[in-house]
Amino acid sequence: MKKSTPAACPMPRKDCPNVLPLEGEIDLHISPNVTASLSMMIEKKPKQLIVDLSRVTYIDSSGLAALIEGMQNTEEYGGKFALAGLQETIRTIFEIARLDQVFQIFPDVDTALAAAPESKPSKSA
Repeated sequence: MKKSTPAACPMPRKDCPNVLPLEGEIDLHISPNVTASLSMMIEKKPKQLIVDLSRVTYIDSSGLAALIEGMQNTEEYGGKFALAGLQETIRTIFEIARLDQVFQIFPDVDTALAAAPESKPSKSA
């Protein structure tokens, strides 16, 4: 079993348990922990689950897969899954993979929290 570090064991915000803040590089070594954290949150079936990517500097295909799985599992029970605070480099990765057309993406967590549950996914320019 791997040793726990803050980046390796993302936890929901204490003040807002439906927000998962991530930071640093989300790669093959970290993405299983992201998947586990999302699964724990999804078990509680929040109406809206937000992943805060404002402090993420890199994400690879395994990280994208973890987010896709989280979105699918959230939508399976009727919840809404959103991403917030993508830095330009991360947004570019989502655009190249055309995932900006799949995920609800908000400029920051506060905007995502304020969005009505029936909000449609944002379209990037």
